[in-house]
Amino acid sequence: MADKDGARGKDSPVEKGWRSPGLRTAKTTTLFRVVNPELFIKPNKPVMAFGLVTITLCVGYLGYMHATRDNEQQLYEAVDSEGERSMRRKSSKWD
Repeated sequence: MADKDGARGKDSPVEKGWRSPGLRTAKTTTLFRVVNPELFIKPNKPVMAFGLVTITLCVGYLGYMHATRDNEQQLYEAVDSEGERSMRRKSSKWD
């Protein structure tokens, strides 16, 4: 509780030398703060939720593209020694 002149009581954390945890109170350079902003900015839950949903959708879309690509690229047009064109299924040397 503050006195009428604004001074804090003897039991306040400031007078006991208590500091808040984390790097926000540490003495750092501006370059360090620019390179590592996540250490100094308070977490923002709506932005984190939006980012999590966005990343999940991106990974899901990449998985979908990978699954559909396998179905599309299994056939190719081959020309045999007699000049006839035919569609063949791709095969690997490892098969």
